[in-house]
Amino acid sequence: MVMALDVEQKLNMELEEAVRAGVIYGHKRSRTNPRMKSYVVTNRNEIEILNVEETLETLKRATEYLQEVARKGGLIFVVSVKPAAREAIDKLSQEFGFPKVTNRWLGGILTNFPIIKKRLEYYQNLRIKQQQGELEKYTKKEQLRFDKEIKKLSENFDGLVNLTRLPDCVFIVDPSEHETVVREARHLKIPIAAIIDSDDDPELIDYPIVANDHAKSSIDWVVGKIIEALKSIKPVANNDDRGN
Repeated sequence: MVMALDVEQKLNMELEEAVRAGVIYGHKRSRTNPRMKSYVVTNRNEIEILNVEETLETLKRATEYLQEVARKGGLIFVVSVKPAAREAIDKLSQEFGFPKVTNRWLGGILTNFPIIKKRLEYYQNLRIKQQQGELEKYTKKEQLRFDKEIKKLSENFDGLVNLTRLPDCVFIVDPSEHETVVREARHLKIPIAAIIDSDDDPELIDYPIVANDHAKSSIDWVVGKIIEALKSIKPVANNDDRGN
């Protein structure tokens, strides 16, 4: 009986936390994807209100999946170029060494990965040469050109350093704003976990998390729960070398 009460209290606390974080607020009714209607409980001043219980349930399913991927030593690629999501994605990436994209998605990161990998290797080699002073043998004009090239490449490739092979999963905040990412992942049959809002198509996502995907407080709360869940697992030995 006490245990049942503890579980109920924990659930109520999580529901309250989620509501305070603003996860329940969707977009305007005019933007609602028909396939998301079952997740909407009401409408306030033309703003869709999401079912917070569905948020917790879908979050549970998604985190359990991400835990399983991480436990097996799988590679999770985290993506969102939305300003409101940048801090959360950076934190998720830094915490577990996940490759990330927070600036701009380069078309073909997944579908043309061998080419992207070569560009990434070129960038890394150029950085190493710069750090070791090997570029100092060139003229000042050539060094300036290298500096500009490294700066430009860093904007696109700094977050991809740990993308040593195709990922086992892609995690996205707001898939409707990342249609190319979704298309590339689906083309390669790479599972997608994502925070989806009332304007998204849940059928495109393998592990949707129904929540406000445009407010920083909501995104931070959801990603915080994912980080908490991933910290609780212990990876198993993985001898699978799937380098591309």
